[in-house]
Amino acid sequence: MNLKVYKYHGAGNDFLLCDNRDDSFDSLSPDDIRNLCNRHKGIGADGLIILDRSGKGDFSMRFYNNDASGGVMCGNGGRCVVAFAKDLGIIGSDCSFMSSDGLHSASVLASEGNTKTVRLQINPANGYQPLPMGYFLDTGTKHLVVFKDSIFDMDVVGEGRVLRNMQYFAPTGTNVNFVKITGDHSIAIRTYEKGVEDETLACGTGISAAAIALCIREDYPDGKHLIKVRALEDDLQVEVTRQGDSFPEVFLTGPAEKVGEITVALH
Repeated sequence: MNLKVYKYHGAGNDFLLCDNRDDSFDSLSPDDIRNLCNRHKGIGADGLIILDRSGKGDFSMRFYNNDASGGVMCGNGGRCVVAFAKDLGIIGSDCSFMSSDGLHSASVLASEGNTKTVRLQINPANGYQPLPMGYFLDTGTKHLVVFKDSIFDMDVVGEGRVLRNMQYFAPTGTNVNFVKITGDHSIAIRTYEKGVEDETLACGTGISAAAIALCIREDYPDGKHLIKVRALEDDLQVEVTRQGDSFPEVFLTGPAEKVGEITVALH
């Protein structure tokens, strides 16, 4: 069976995108996902996203890590699937779509060549938990945010793997974000992602979690705050609205680029 797969990346966080409006990808197995995402024997990606028809919103998004685990939201993947839907002609500049954590709104703010600037609404973080090593919160998937004086010379994989599997986060574990404050309302970030079990070049829900954690740590007042974020390859920004210990509005903005498309043979 031959199927067309598209590749996009959001700030270096790369994904395979599948247009399943004709149900052609319904037979995709966990082994297929792992094989397609394998960087040596497949196309290679941090994850795979299936775009489906939806009765609520313009489309729905199913996200899988490259180990075929799923059931969580992916922020950069969400921005990429919006760019994908725009390229397919499904949406205009604004849209809404369903994901595992509910309905999201998004806008394509600009387009230049194969790159689009996408603003994505991240569903509110429902509380947070301060821990001895950092802040634990859920922005569609679970994240630990650890503030450090330096993140550029550290062993992200080694330290991330230890924290990811701590008893606090059993049984599923957590993503781990190492954050350095670089200025007023600005941070740099590196992320260890579970499911990938490695450092990724960016993580959208992790970047959003880090921006919220910054508001908590620095005791920002109620109201709207714009946080500038430097990931390993690109700059992004997060708009956070604070109301006491809740954060009812969070928007992530950054680039989403089409890399190419390929027809693959699935057995």
